[in-house]
Amino acid sequence: MSSNSIRVFAPASVSNVGPGFDIMGFAVKFPGDEIIIRKRNDRKLRITKITGVKTKLPMNISQNTAGVAIKAMLKELQVNVGLDIEIHKKMEVGSGIGSSAASAVGAVFAANKLLSLKQSKNQLLNFALAGESIASGAIHADNVAPALFGGFILIRSYNPIDIIRIPTPKNLYCSIVFPQIQIKTIEARRILPAEVNLKTACNQAGNAAGLIAGLITSDFNLIARSLVDHIAEPRRAKLIPIYDQIRNSAFEAGAINCNVTGSGPSMFAFSDSQIKAIKIAQSMEASVKQTNTKCVSYVSKINHIGPKVLD
Repeated sequence: MSSNSIRVFAPASVSNVGPGFDIMGFAVKFPGDEIIIRKRNDRKLRITKITGVKTKLPMNISQNTAGVAIKAMLKELQVNVGLDIEIHKKMEVGSGIGSSAASAVGAVFAANKLLSLKQSKNQLLNFALAGESIASGAIHADNVAPALFGGFILIRSYNPIDIIRIPTPKNLYCSIVFPQIQIKTIEARRILPAEVNLKTACNQAGNAAGLIAGLITSDFNLIARSLVDHIAEPRRAKLIPIYDQIRNSAFEAGAINCNVTGSGPSMFAFSDSQIKAIKIAQSMEASVKQTNTKCVSYVSKINHIGPKVLD
């Protein structure tokens, strides 16, 4: 970091996490986005470069998640400054692991440091959410909050927003596979029901409570049987043609459970050791490749740091 530029890393994240639709998410150590911000001699805000993705992302400040997030922050704080923004993405758009959230978080985190704005992470959250809403068409923090705060996050309430960090087992590992099938978050939200019946709501609440209790007490058996979504996943699974193959391969390799992350198509599986996590990731990846679908996989413990300054 110099007085005129900064480079930061903001992590990918797993959201929804079984029964935690829109209210649970956790950060991973890799992949993520690198954001570089440089001061300008005028007051213009520009996105000068975007790399690392096949999908063409908007360079317009008012249409890009990173640009909107920074613009919202500078406007709210009445800061008149010019910035050049570079976005180097290490994950594809529409992957289901918080690509847009990482860009928004990285942007406001970097600008806050570079400009010495002294905003807390709680204050940065709303600016990052403004950027994320451009991509998803709704305000939801289950990717943004983990990417910003690190760790496993529960969003207890949205009005007012109430962020709670949940302790997790030290030996909890996550395996992720991203089959290269693009699903847009906005479209994946449209297929969800506007209402659910009482029995479904009770089952969902029980699983959400059980998952939190299992994480806090390091009870992997409780985590396993609680990691079930009765609302979003049954519908979103239909958008992933190889959903069953991926799940079955994860269980065969020793996963305690396997779910869709975010809107998909990425899927994640929990396990209790790095050896198992690697084996599960390899098995999930192999099941995808058997269908002649390209994919990439990741193995990570939960990232408790969130964004960080690289230089």
